[in-house]
Amino acid sequence: MAVSNEPIPFDVARVRGRSIRETPAAERPRERLELRGAAGLTAAELIGLLWGSGARGRSAVDLAADALARFDGLTGLARATGQELEAVPGVGAARAAQLQAAFELGRRLLADWPAGRWSIRSPRDVADRLVLQMGRLEREELRIVILNTKNVVLRVATVYTGNISSSLVRVGELFRDAVRLDAAGIILVHNHPSGDPTPSPDDLHLTAEALAAGRLLDIDLLDHLVIGHDAYVSLRDRGVSFDRVGPHHPAA
Repeated sequence: MAVSNEPIPFDVARVRGRSIRETPAAERPRERLELRGAAGLTAAELIGLLWGSGARGRSAVDLAADALARFDGLTGLARATGQELEAVPGVGAARAAQLQAAFELGRRLLADWPAGRWSIRSPRDVADRLVLQMGRLEREELRIVILNTKNVVLRVATVYTGNISSSLVRVGELFRDAVRLDAAGIILVHNHPSGDPTPSPDDLHLTAEALAAGRLLDIDLLDHLVIGHDAYVSLRDRGVSFDRVGPHHPAA
């Protein structure tokens, strides 16, 4: 029998249709938070605490449980758009905005922690941090992961937002912060809002230009990751050469 790690919830059926204020003190999320700590609450209870109040005779926890069920759990809820969240009965624009803000704070915390000890050993180390942040962006973003000689991340900088075309990107901008930080290498990361991470000819052309510029500046371009919805492609893993001889892409 499978054992769930989800904390045991209070009896939702007993409080269905009642506000949190009308619920017995021992079953209220805030009191349970004080008693058990945040880790002891269910996702619905945590969201209920965030929202604070329910709607139409339903508690905030009831509404949260409905939203979680509608989007197949917390991961699906985090990926939902504001419009999709507002469509859940009882949620509305204000609660949708609160939820989106909370998820965005979580994404930023994931990206920032711990900046000084984030070492890159493989493309997966980059993807684990940035797919969650960038995979569902509605516009393209180009970010630069800046590394020292030990492949420890010094900074992640967003250098372009909008149309990431090799004809529009100024290659010098890609290395500006790396030069200031006396970096040893960089990794390009950008997203495809379509959700398909397959590299385009433009992506390959931008990679070739960045490789050439990096050789002149003595800063290695180590990889270029293209991020889609919950997926990514590493051009290094795809066979693009990132050595100092020059870029090479294998024949299709």
